[in-house]
Amino acid sequence: MMNPREMRRLMRQLKAQEIDAYQVIIKARDGDYVIDNPQVMAMEIQGQKMLQVVGEMKKMDTEEKEEETFNEEDIQLVMQQTGCTEEEAINALKEANGEPAEAIISIMSRK
Repeated sequence: MMNPREMRRLMRQLKAQEIDAYQVIIKARDGDYVIDNPQVMAMEIQGQKMLQVVGEMKKMDTEEKEEETFNEEDIQLVMQQTGCTEEEAINALKEANGEPAEAIISIMSRK
């Protein structure tokens, strides 16, 4: 293990800087991965930026991924047009494959 003084010297040489991140998402061909509460360091080595991410990585399940694809504007639009709750709007958007107009029609047809 390197002593703290040597570590600080090395960090200055690498132009390292900590990034205050709360979540890192890696989009891979075999699925997405998420790291909550990561420790992220950005460094510049030979003119190139390099990131070091430390934390517990887990594969993002399909449900989390689906919820993430709905932007806040679509959710708010569905809620405003139908008077439904946020949860109902998200569920309707899921059923409508993310199409706000279809989600609105679906909710209104149930009333």
